[in-house]
Amino acid sequence: MSSYWSSIVHKLTPYVPGEQPKHPRLIKLNTNENPYGPSPRVLDALEKEAADSLRLYPDPNADSVKEAVAEYYGQTPEKVFVGNGSDEVLAHTFQALLKHSQPLLFPDITYSFYPVYCGLYGVKYETVPLREGLAIEPGDYIRPNGGILFPNPNAPTGRLLPLSAIEKILKHNTESVVVVDEAYVDFGGETAISLMDGFPNLLVIQTLSKSRSLAGLRVGFAVGDPALIEGLERVKNSFNSYPMSRFALAGAVAAMKDRAYFEETRGKIILSREALAADLERLGFQVIPSAANFLFARHPERDADRLALQLRETGIIVRHFKQPRIDQYLRITVGTDEQCGSLVKELEKILAV
Repeated sequence: MSSYWSSIVHKLTPYVPGEQPKHPRLIKLNTNENPYGPSPRVLDALEKEAADSLRLYPDPNADSVKEAVAEYYGQTPEKVFVGNGSDEVLAHTFQALLKHSQPLLFPDITYSFYPVYCGLYGVKYETVPLREGLAIEPGDYIRPNGGILFPNPNAPTGRLLPLSAIEKILKHNTESVVVVDEAYVDFGGETAISLMDGFPNLLVIQTLSKSRSLAGLRVGFAVGDPALIEGLERVKNSFNSYPMSRFALAGAVAAMKDRAYFEETRGKIILSREALAADLERLGFQVIPSAANFLFARHPERDADRLALQLRETGIIVRHFKQPRIDQYLRITVGTDEQCGSLVKELEKILAV
């Protein structure tokens, strides 16, 4: 450890992202990236943006993206915040809306960046254990808190809360902010944005990384009451007033406007997910019901860590978490039908031994 570090650095346990291997021939089913490329309209927009205008700063307010998101969801631009990926939007949310005297509540098995942000920004928190079947129970969140945060569908489990359950949480927590992280909602869920007008304490966060194939551009956004959005803007403009590149802005607008391509590719992933789940169950896996672009599965007779290593030896990478309660599960990204087929064939060989 360096003596030059600030005191807080010694206490941090950084987030560990999914492996990004350099070998091009691997079948990469570990980081929930979309197996299909971006909309052709996105690529056209990026090509047009590669011009003399790159010498100029991008729009600090990202107005074009705010307008595109607002139009898509039937909202107004002042209810939209845009950031450099949903992780940055989350970071600003922790600073602007979730640091209070009461603890922030989030599930004990969830996106592992949440406790990292709590450590970085000094946010007190308590984890709420998932119930049987790794499900969120809304009643567990009816208690004093300084905010509530959960993904829907949850990650890494993929389980979905219906809007009625989210509404229950909102009705019993009107004095604190409820943040719904919808990184995977487009693969089988219904956005909570439809609840926003009745609950000014609701903030919904989404990303263009997954369902719109833009993980490499880093675009995320939040939709909420203008008072919440103003809090996020104040933090953003005290940190980085130009977070979005011209390429990110142009690509995001094009992606939001190409609804046909979005529907086509997400439909393919949903069909592939259901087929892969059936194949895994045929092989003896227990598969958690998923509304995301990944499956969370365990085999009762095989060690998950060992299975992950055996798959790696065949050139297929899946995600294994060593966290208690889920250390016998594998998180498997839904790839193309060809990639999923290769995974199933290799598992058949491994399980036959």
